[in-house]
Amino acid sequence: NGDASNPACHGIAGVLEAYQHSLRRVQLYGPTNFAPVVNHVARSAAMVLDGSQYFILLIITDGVISDMSQTKEAIVNAAKLPMSIIIVGVGQAEFDGKILGLEGTRGRLEGLGG
Repeated sequence: NGDASNPACHGIAGVLEAYQHSLRRVQLYGPTNFAPVVNHVARSAAMVLDGSQYFILLIITDGVISDMSQTKEAIVNAAKLPMSIIIVGVGQAEFDGKILGLEGTRGRLEGLGG
């Protein structure tokens, strides 16, 4: 939503408003590192384990992930938290549905430790 101190969006209308705001202000470029944002949202989700809140991280990307192993590890670590991660590929890059190798056909994603 453009507010680093309070990045929450409320409802679909809030998500759409944040997306429109971002289109006008954000220039996409590399490297494309997802782990920092996944870890940031995971820290917020870890503070609210009473079921009163659920976090949805929507990542819109125009490129290949630069920190693949760190991103996978961050996702594995966040798996038990009240959050979902949605990754949408946009633009001219080759997005074949396997942005992270998370297509779900090989079972549970595992981190570096197995």
